[in-house]
Amino acid sequence: MDGILSPFNPGAGAPPPALTGRDDIREEVRICIERVRSGRHSNCQLLVGLRGVGKTVLLERLLFDAEQRDVITVHLEAPEVKSLPGSIAPALRVALLRMSRTQTARDAAIRGLKALAGFVTGLKVRYGDIEVGLDYPPEPGLADSGDLELDLCALVVEAGRAAKSAGTALVMFIDELQGMPQEQLSSLLYALHRCNQYQLPVMFVGAGLPPVIKKIGDAKSYAERMFEIHDLGALSNDAARNAISIPAEEAGVVIAVEALDEIVAQTGAYPYFLQQWGKLAWRASRESPITAEDVRQVSGPAVDALDRNFYRLRFQRLTFLERRYLRTMAELGEGPHDAQVIAANYGRPHEELEPVREQLVANGMLHESLIGETAFSVPRFHEFLKRIMPTPMRVEAA
Repeated sequence: MDGILSPFNPGAGAPPPALTGRDDIREEVRICIERVRSGRHSNCQLLVGLRGVGKTVLLERLLFDAEQRDVITVHLEAPEVKSLPGSIAPALRVALLRMSRTQTARDAAIRGLKALAGFVTGLKVRYGDIEVGLDYPPEPGLADSGDLELDLCALVVEAGRAAKSAGTALVMFIDELQGMPQEQLSSLLYALHRCNQYQLPVMFVGAGLPPVIKKIGDAKSYAERMFEIHDLGALSNDAARNAISIPAEEAGVVIAVEALDEIVAQTGAYPYFLQQWGKLAWRASRESPITAEDVRQVSGPAVDALDRNFYRLRFQRLTFLERRYLRTMAELGEGPHDAQVIAANYGRPHEELEPVREQLVANGMLHESLIGETAFSVPRFHEFLKRIMPTPMRVEAA
């Protein structure tokens, strides 16, 4: 069938044609935002999961849902290069300007813009990547100390007061949160905590890989009580089938029950994988309905596409020692695995390999499970490693 008409869209953060299996989270976030807007307490929200489970897609949908209810939103991606001050300053300026158009919030929003000017002035030397237009001169003593924690807190508090005056809420959405430097994350948590203590309508929705939970806990002792954590994984059987069948039916194409069974089995119900199989099965089919044989026909090409587009870029950034460590893990299975067992199979003392493991955790390839074992942060990465390096001995000779 014509690939141009296919509804399936595998891509980083690309919205699927049907967002299934996440309605309970959307409803929980909606309730929390409305509670905050009405002056009641709600915890911040954290979306946690492996690569390819749809964290970014869900975060974007939650942001869209909030904007449809006239909530003031700030959207950032935790920067690998740009600092939090450099990212949040222009975003808060836009938010404050929007609030200043509400008559009841004009004075509070102007004070927030003056705080922004002080924030930029005080931190410009330390964070040279802050580039933002200033609409008002700074007010001496307002968010201008040059201390990130104090100044960010003062700025966010003033933005929260403006939101309260406007009868709305300010909600910050930040993706890839595990990449935020610890000091900057700590400062953000402090600002959110103070807003909560002042009963201001400020809320935070973040998304990140599993290591972000420990990182948040290490940043502030009270952080564990600030968040509700949503663990995103593979979809349920019904949600996975609906993710394929609903958009196909809307496009006038039927997918046979056996074909849906085959897709769910081959993908493990991971959202990104579902889109890849749906895309190729659509193209392989001559006509509706798409059959199980069509799905089996594209199994090899779908795996090849994952290897090229989903796994390979991550693999190529690894050092020889990191590749060997991961290949040793892959031989043990999907995991998670005890670091001592990995080291024993690698053939080196655990202490000698710990820097390699720590670097893999730092760059998001691995994470620690709840019981301290080491797990892959990318779904089915152990299978890819076995395909690209068929035997552990080949790693030795690389």
